[in-house]
Amino acid sequence: MKTRNIGLISVLMLLGSTMVHADTWTLNPEQSKLNFISIKKVNIAEVHSFHKLSGQLSDDGTFKVSIDLSSVDTGVDIRDSRMKEFLFNVVEFPKAVLSSKIDSKVINSMNSGETKILSVEAELDLHGLSKTLPIDVMVTKVSADELLVSSSHPIILNVGDFKLDAGVDKLKELAGLSDISHAVPVSFYITLNATK
Repeated sequence: MKTRNIGLISVLMLLGSTMVHADTWTLNPEQSKLNFISIKKVNIAEVHSFHKLSGQLSDDGTFKVSIDLSSVDTGVDIRDSRMKEFLFNVVEFPKAVLSSKIDSKVINSMNSGETKILSVEAELDLHGLSKTLPIDVMVTKVSADELLVSSSHPIILNVGDFKLDAGVDKLKELAGLSDISHAVPVSFYITLNATK
């Protein structure tokens, strides 16, 4: 009987250790990145990124990521400067914010090494405008105190939805290009660490 009780207690302790959850998950900026692709001259695609991200996943499932638009990196300094000034207008709109809700019960019930794909509604605030986007995210519980949240496939943004089309046209003019696509594929991976 004692052996059975000890075994039961051990199982309960093990379950308890896997179910411990953080009050807040905080974005690790060193292990997170948001990428977007620009397409010019019909079939020339280039990958760009933002390097300064911050955010949290709260215990109620509120997920928010802030993107510092001045951290845009296209690999070309003059293009970075033009995007900041003519496309994003970082003086007036320094950040973009992506907000969503992720079911905290799902996160808390996951075991280390487990991955789930969740369909969520996210709101993107960019250039003074907001748009709701359906997004499929892949959530991996790397360990008890680390989560990886990534887009399961690229999210296609239309620059016209955020009144960025005039900025794109200005970039086209400055670069002497025949066209720059107004459809922009975006992807991300975000590492979150548990905090109390």
